[in-house]
Amino acid sequence: MTPKEMGGTFMPTADLCIPCHKQIHALFTNEELAMNLSTVEMLKQHPDIQKFLKWIKKQPSTRLPRISKSNDRKQKKR
Repeated sequence: MTPKEMGGTFMPTADLCIPCHKQIHALFTNEELAMNLSTVEMLKQHPDIQKFLKWIKKQPSTRLPRISKSNDRKQKKR
């Protein structure tokens, strides 16, 4: 899974729920995803994603949680 802007337009994709997709982009830049986290298995191994998955499993499926960028990601923009 390589972000489209990083050349992944015609590469394999993964079916993700909306909260998971938003959380991934809240935590990581497209560059980080393309270079270090290009598979679902690699993402699942990341501690921040593991923490999120543990939490999201407990949420009702009818609820769409609000996702915001991580503080680390906000600081990288500065």
